[in-house]
Amino acid sequence: MAGKPTVLKVLLRRRHLQGHRTFCREYDKLAKQVEPELAGSWPSKAQFYRWLSRDLQGLPYAHHCRILEAMFPGWTAEQLFQEHPGDSEFAPEPSTKAAPQPPHGMADVTAVFPSRPAFAHEIPPHKLFDGAKKIDLVGLSLNFLCQGYPDRSLLDLLEAGTVVQCLFLDPDGRYVREREREESHPEGVLSTLTRLNIQTLQRLAGKLSPDARGNLRIRTYDEPVRFNITVIDDATCVVQPYLPDARGVESPTFVVEKQAGPPALFETFSQVFDSMWARSKEVTACRT
Repeated sequence: MAGKPTVLKVLLRRRHLQGHRTFCREYDKLAKQVEPELAGSWPSKAQFYRWLSRDLQGLPYAHHCRILEAMFPGWTAEQLFQEHPGDSEFAPEPSTKAAPQPPHGMADVTAVFPSRPAFAHEIPPHKLFDGAKKIDLVGLSLNFLCQGYPDRSLLDLLEAGTVVQCLFLDPDGRYVREREREESHPEGVLSTLTRLNIQTLQRLAGKLSPDARGNLRIRTYDEPVRFNITVIDDATCVVQPYLPDARGVESPTFVVEKQAGPPALFETFSQVFDSMWARSKEVTACRT
């Protein structure tokens, strides 16, 4: 976006941190002091330059905001992404205005969308997955990853060391047939789609180098399907419930960000994934 720079861009330039590699080193240094588990979760190069060009909707994810606020004490994330009104060579001072508080009762929910398409329009797969170090998914067919994210991008992530754990509803199990009846599909529609998505990932696994092959983990479960849960870098969680008599795309979608303080919804849903993963079974071959 042309025009005046953001406060963040001016402050980074003053500290000679406007380059992606230099910024990432500073990000990691602060993460190790503030929240060690966030070390290495810095934004991708494309994400970083979108920050500087103000090419983003709203604010970055909450864990990014926490590190930025530690990097520039006295500034809130909202203030850092505002347009800097003065000369670009002038280093601004933080405002004393109090940061807005989350609405009462919202816990760590940072966004709500009425449907999956509305969510995907606002937060497409590349925005969620690019630069991630760990991605955990559980649901039915996992279309958001398998159909919405390019194969080449997923291969690049896996080769770079990203661990991707995919937990599908068993296409040969009891509960996929129950969900087909609940959504009024002909028998075999959801099970066939799920098999195809599993086979897509198996095909990608065959293209990985030996060192990266273990980074893609595929399992199935055979239980009532209640939620589609995606956890990125142990910091961001996307939750989509399965509603009775409605297709999955019609379900509302909640974005939950891990926050400092007492455990809230992020911990609840990340523990659901961990529990389901622990009792799932590994996929060795998918029947055609």
